[in-house]
Amino acid sequence: MSPSLQNTVAIVTGGSRGIGRAVAIGFAKEGADVAIVYLEETEDARATRRYIEAEGRNCLLFRGDVGRPDFCRKSVERTVKEFGRLDILVNNAAEQHLRYRLEDITDDQLHRTFRTNIFAYFYLSREALRYMKKGSAIINTTSITAYLGHEELIDYASTKGAIVAFTRSLSMAVAKRGIRVNGVAPGPIWTPLIPASFPPQKVKKFGTNTPMGRAGQPDEVAPCYVFLSCDDSSYMSGQVLHPNGGRIVNG
Repeated sequence: MSPSLQNTVAIVTGGSRGIGRAVAIGFAKEGADVAIVYLEETEDARATRRYIEAEGRNCLLFRGDVGRPDFCRKSVERTVKEFGRLDILVNNAAEQHLRYRLEDITDDQLHRTFRTNIFAYFYLSREALRYMKKGSAIINTTSITAYLGHEELIDYASTKGAIVAFTRSLSMAVAKRGIRVNGVAPGPIWTPLIPASFPPQKVKKFGTNTPMGRAGQPDEVAPCYVFLSCDDSSYMSGQVLHPNGGRIVNG
């Protein structure tokens, strides 16, 4: 790859594994130093750091809950203090809990899902924008469920729909500052979240209903984030890319 992100600094939430890990490594290959924010998968986060350092880049690890505004503020501040700047924010951390009826979604689950999946995007973007300059980029991970819905992930899909609206609204709010805001809406992608969320019979068939007949890999999604972070996408803001195996959705 050409070093399209040479000497830039990125924060990637949910970066210890899955899509977040692939994005962080992709950024490092393009020349960026990366701060990884994760909840509790310390060994996975350390492995991601080793991959990044193998590319000759620096990596910071921040363990904590992105649903807490104070943690988000400290993570951004420490990144800027350590690396001297902040050019890219990837809001990617998320959680989902399979429930077959709306009545089964507890207040605690509802609040937790929204705190992690959308409130954190507000918290981190708000802090990042204090340091971002012209040419910076924010990329938000939404989902195909924002467009198709999901009968067993009602609260999760609702947060993903909110992320689309957040992306479009924030992109307009910061356009005159020269900062771009875009999103990525993955379809079925093999990540640790899948076997942790679904019963074995559904995991076995995961992704087979796409036109391509299979689920995707994180490495097939990461290039979307690299593209949206660099000057190659300089005329794109408020948009969402759809790596989803060929499913046609609006938006």
